[in-house]
Amino acid sequence: MSKKRVLIIDDDSRNIFALTATLRAKSFDCIACSNAQEALDLLKTNEVIDVILIDMMMPYMDGYEAIPRIKNLDNRKNTPIFSVTAQAMVGDREKCLRAGATDYIPKPIDVDRLLLLLSRS
Repeated sequence: MSKKRVLIIDDDSRNIFALTATLRAKSFDCIACSNAQEALDLLKTNEVIDVILIDMMMPYMDGYEAIPRIKNLDNRKNTPIFSVTAQAMVGDREKCLRAGATDYIPKPIDVDRLLLLLSRS
């Protein structure tokens, strides 16, 4: 079985570094985009992406705008998208799910929970 390929979309290089290091240590293959438009351009191609982790608060196009756009791509309709955000207030999870996210992971990230979600996707 091949490694799951995870696309990380985040404008903070420190978050990309930490997630990539954590996931690679658990045998995931990771690629990253530093903004939602870059990710959309990549996702329009035939690049193999098994799951997407997206930061919800980014400049220019945030996750709330990007997730529906991703879901509207014919080749990505069924790709699991997990919102990763520091917004952990009452109602934020529901807001992410309404935008089309498969699930929600608050920061700081609970690695065990993240790995569980990825294993189920």
